[in-house]
Amino acid sequence: MLDALISSQLRVKLLLKFFINPELKSYLRGLSGEFDVSSNAVRQELNKLEEAGIIAAEKEGNKKLFSVNQQYPLYNEVRNLLMKTVGIEQVVEKVINRLGKPKKVYLTGSLARGKEGPTIDLYVIGEVNRDYLSSLNQKAEKLTGKKIRIAVFSPAEWDPKLLENEDHVLIFEGDGEIED
Repeated sequence: MLDALISSQLRVKLLLKFFINPELKSYLRGLSGEFDVSSNAVRQELNKLEEAGIIAAEKEGNKKLFSVNQQYPLYNEVRNLLMKTVGIEQVVEKVINRLGKPKKVYLTGSLARGKEGPTIDLYVIGEVNRDYLSSLNQKAEKLTGKKIRIAVFSPAEWDPKLLENEDHVLIFEGDGEIED
């Protein structure tokens, strides 16, 4: 879908990587290796995005560390567009908001690392109707064209240590407190 709007596949990958997980910071060489493209091609795209104010760069020694510029005037609009593109917006809209009383929902897996993939992995914490979740999940999979894997935890079962060694993004927060 974004391919029709943005002709550079590398630019789409960079936008997805940085906007889906806004806390992420990356070096040029790491991005080059991850996307299996030359560092010059990545540098050119990052420079264009930096000039537009979409990506921010900071010096760390003799290297540049890149991240999304959350102060970019269209940050929320671009992020929402990208979330819709990968199917997360539909999952939140069609599944999470109708479950019962979810407290938190985390995106994990490849999408949390900013990589497009065929699967959406979620951790749902709260009291939810699991049978209803299953039927909504099937509908959301048809809508997004992606496999959706959901691990559900009651607040008592939830252990924040599950997130320690896993990339994650909080995509929904309902009422009530649970430990992070």
